[in-house]
Amino acid sequence: MPYYVYIIECSNKALYTGITNDLSRRFTQHQTGKGARYTKYNPAVKIRYYKKYKNRSEAAKREAEIKSWPRTKKLALIKGDK
Repeated sequence: MPYYVYIIECSNKALYTGITNDLSRRFTQHQTGKGARYTKYNPAVKIRYYKKYKNRSEAAKREAEIKSWPRTKKLALIKGDK
């Protein structure tokens, strides 16, 4: 089953990174306060980046890597810079 790593922009302009197997459903959850504790108080506004992976393990590894990055590096990824 494929999984997605995604970065969403929250109402406070923060970038939230996560994984899911249903991007549309998960984004709706983040918008309505049912996705994660952080997005309950800072709802999702826009999906800024996503990439498909063939399994949960690969997606989780990439999610952990991206979460460790500073905001500037996440913005470069969103922009498509190497």
